[in-house]
Order: sequence, then C-alpha cells, then structure tokens
Amino acid sequence: MRYYDAHVHLQDPSLAPHGPAVCEQLSRIGVAEAVCNGTSPTDWDAVTALARQHPWIRPAYGLHPWQVGNAADGWLDQLSALLQAIPSATIGEIGLDRWILDSARPDDPRLTGLARAPLETQEAALVAQLELAARFDRVPTLHCLQAWDRLETLLTRQASLPPAGFLLHAFAGPPEKVAAFLDRGAFFSFNGNFLAPKHTRTRDVFARLPLERILVETDAPSMPLPESYRKYTLPAPPGGGPAPHHPANLEATYAALAELRGMSITALAEAVEENFRRLFKR
Repeated sequence: MRYYDAHVHLQDPSLAPHGPAVCEQLSRIGVAEAVCNGTSPTDWDAVTALARQHPWIRPAYGLHPWQVGNAADGWLDQLSALLQAIPSATIGEIGLDRWILDSARPDDPRLTGLARAPLETQEAALVAQLELAARFDRVPTLHCLQAWDRLETLLTRQASLPPAGFLLHAFAGPPEKVAAFLDRGAFFSFNGNFLAPKHTRTRDVFARLPLERILVETDAPSMPLPESYRKYTLPAPPGGGPAPHHPANLEATYAALAELRGMSITALAEAVEENFRRLFKR
C-alpha cells in the first residue's frame, strides 16, 4: 500500500523533537510522498532541509493568511527564487481567513504575536502567489476559513491558475460551492478530523465528490483524528498543551475515507495515487 499525504507541516516546532522517529514511521507504513507546506519565510529553510533529507517529502512554500500581517518586505521575491531553484516545489499554504478577524478569541495562543491582516491585504498576498503559481506552473494549496464567497469570486473571475488545477486543503466549505470549484480545477483533500460527529455535512460532501478529484491529508501536527481512530500518538509538550497529531494516522484516514465511499482501501489508495500524480505531475 502506498500512501500520499497531500498536506502536512513536518517542519512545525511541535514535531521537531520527534522528527526522526516520525519520519521513520511514515516510511514504515508506506508513505510514498508527502507535501510539506511552509507558512512564511521563517520556516521555508526548515522545509527545504527536510526535503533534502527525505526524498519522499515534496517541499511547498507559501505565505499563510495568518502570517500576512507579519511578512517582511521582499517575501514574494524570496518565494519566486525558491520556486526557480527547486523545480519540484509547489506553493502552499496560502489562502484567505476571515475566522482570525471575526471569530477567533483575542487571547487564542495560536495567534500570539501575529498581526491579523485585513481580508483585503490577505487577498493581495493570495493573488500575488497565484500569479507565481501560474507563471511557474506549480500547484497552489489553498486554505480558506469563513471567506468562501471571496475565494470563489477570486478563483472564478480574477486569478490565473496553473493548468493542472489547485488543492483546497481540508475542504469544509459550503456544499453549494463545490460545483464552481470543480469547474475551476479544484482537488479536495479529506482530513481525518472530519470523522468527528459534528462534521456530518463535510463527510457527506466527500462521499459525493468525484473520485478523480479527491486526495487525503493529515495537516499534522494540527487537526487530529477523533481519539478512537488514532493508532499513532505523540506525547504532549513538557510545558503543557495538546499533543501534536502524529502524521502516521494518515493510514487510518485512508481507511475511514474508503469506508465512507463504500470501497476497498486498495481501490481508494490506487485512485488517490493517480490523482496525486496527476495534480503534482509526478
């Protein structure tokens, strides 16, 4: 069995103490490729280092919407230089996020030290990165929270995109948006966090999506599976807080999605591999 993680953050500091063991476990379960997404120039070097160390890691570089407000001048030139230097690199994680503006708690520890950029500023950063994606023919991986109307307008009327399409990672948007995104070339990655009872609507979307547009992801160390599905665990950090999500739970995510789709895990894995190779040209 070959597994493909379409979206993960192996460079995240919470995974660093466990890095060698985690990568060994991923190789052991049969991970053929994982797209490791950077979020700002501060972690792009770490992504590059991991990709050099492990040939099954595909690097992705992008300015995440949470990081737009803190980006230093010259970040877009840095991104362009990386894409020129690393032909296998993709663009991600990029996108739009209204949640940090309208719904996040002021004291949310995940946002400590971040200047929350207004949606217009986020959109300018996204458009600039999509222009690079089209120019270099690199697949962009998109994040969206509570900004689906704006994203649909941008993708259907304004933005240039590479011919292969784009990835909507951990898609949990309105079902009525799916058709427009499909028409524009979207692929949708299923996350095991959607197995929680509250995500009934999202599971129904993935049960109905065209099989040829589905990928699978972990988003580790974030978005853990419900506890009953987890086979692999990591310890909580010494200072407290939640334990990071082990990316080897990709295996359980595949199994759960196969059950949701009413097909064998072998058939699902074969379809996901074909989709992954078609999108990322590998």
